[in-house]
Amino acid sequence: MVDASGAWAWGFSAHDGYVGYVPVDVLGVTCAATHIVSAAAALSFAGPDIKAPVRERLPMGARLAVVDDDGSFLTLEDGGFVHRRHLEPLDARAPDFVAVAERLTGVPYRWGGRSGDGIDCSGLVQLALAFAGIAAPRDSDQQAALGEPVADAAPLARGDLVFLPGHVGIMTSATELLHANAHWMAVVAEPLADMLARQPEGGGITAIRRVT
Repeated sequence: MVDASGAWAWGFSAHDGYVGYVPVDVLGVTCAATHIVSAAAALSFAGPDIKAPVRERLPMGARLAVVDDDGSFLTLEDGGFVHRRHLEPLDARAPDFVAVAERLTGVPYRWGGRSGDGIDCSGLVQLALAFAGIAAPRDSDQQAALGEPVADAAPLARGDLVFLPGHVGIMTSATELLHANAHWMAVVAEPLADMLARQPEGGGITAIRRVT
């Protein structure tokens, strides 16, 4: 936090320096996170049992402090229990960031979002790359400097980032684009050609970058 006025605090995110406002009453001392939610969403239960009452829903990307492990459930510092299939250690590295992004298919589009509760185009790219250990800036215009440029005539490949004015998507194959977008109001995979056909004049591809 840099400054506070009334009910709002202004500051920046520790992981990428992004600035913004948050309610003062959500700030407090946090424990050191050990794990991250790697599924589109996870449930925190009141006990180590899938039939136990649900305490809360945790979106993909949520960082949690785990204090115990009974084999199936991980015990959180706040007393909740999350199934181990939905969490990964913070230092784990996904071999395919596109597969991470694909887990978010169907998540609602939310401008400024970057979690399984709602996500925008650049949030999808940033979050997926983070699971692969690749740091990326928050906005699509900044992300256009990632990796190496792909020549205009070169065939597209899985993992290529395709940029348009104010937008970015991830190729899942030579022809299919995965992106969070306001047209479908969700994260969807569709033919790149279909997405381009919807663009207004001057709204075509501005860059293609290959991240390795």
